Amino acid sequence: MNSDFETYLENMKKPWRVMFYRVVWEQLSQITNSKILDFGSGLGITANHLAKSNDVVAIEPNVDMTEMRTCENSYQQIIGGIEQLKKQKDNTFDVVVCHNVFEYAKGRKDIFRELCRVLKPNGIISIVKHNHAGRIMQKAVFENNVDEAIALLNGGTANVMNFGKVDYYDINDVIEWIGDLDINIEKVLGIRTFFALHPNNEIRYDPIWQEKMFELEMKASDMDEYINISFYNHVLLKN
Repeated sequence: MNSDFETYLENMKKPWRVMFYRVVWEQLSQITNSKILDFGSGLGITANHLAKSNDVVAIEPNVDMTEMRTCENSYQQIIGGIEQLKKQKDNTFDVVVCHNVFEYAKGRKDIFRELCRVLKPNGIISIVKHNHAGRIMQKAVFENNVDEAIALLNGGTANVMNFGKVDYYDINDVIEWIGDLDINIEKVLGIRTFFALHPNNEIRYDPIWQEKMFELEMKASDMDEYINISFYNHVLLKN
C-alpha cells in the first residue's frame, strides 16, 4: 500500500477537506435515483457518497487509490482510464462526475467528448476544477508565501502532492472542448472561497464555526465575485 496515499487519505478526514465535500455534495443534492459515472474516482469518496441513493460506476487508473477506496455503499469500481471510458455504451448515464481530473490529464478534449458521448439526453456533467486565482489567494493569504503567489500571478505553475503539476484550464477551454456538441454550461459555482484561508487551523474543528462557515460558503458559491476567487470552480453542464 502506498504510504503517500495513506497520508492523503488521512488528510481527507481533516475538517477543511470534509467541508469541501460537504459543499460539493450539497451542490449535487438534487441527484437521486440516477445512473452515475464517476470518472477519475480516486479514493471513491464521492462515488461512495452518491451510491447511497444512486447506481454508480467509478473509473480510476491508480491501483493504489482503488485499493484504499471508500466503499461503505455499493458501487462498481473499474480500474483504468480513457480506454475503459471508451468501453461504456452511448447514452448510458444520467450524470457524469469528473472532479479534479482534467488538471492532470492528457488528451483532455478527447476525455471530455467521451464523457458527453456516454451521457443520456438531458443528462448532467459535473466538473470540479482548480481555479488559478483561488490558488494565488491561498498562497498569499493562508500560506503567506508571497513569492509563489507572485510567480503564479506571472504564469507560473503549482504542484499537488501525489498528483504533480496542476495544468490549469478555464471556462474558455471547456467551451472549446464542447465545439459543435449539443451540450451547454448551465452554471459555474464556487467551492472553498473562505474556509481554507483562515490562519488558525484549530478553529476549523469547532462545529459551531463549521456550520456558520458552511452557510457562508453556500451563500457565496453562487455569487460571481466570490466564484472568481474560490479555490475550486464547479462547472455544471447539461445536454
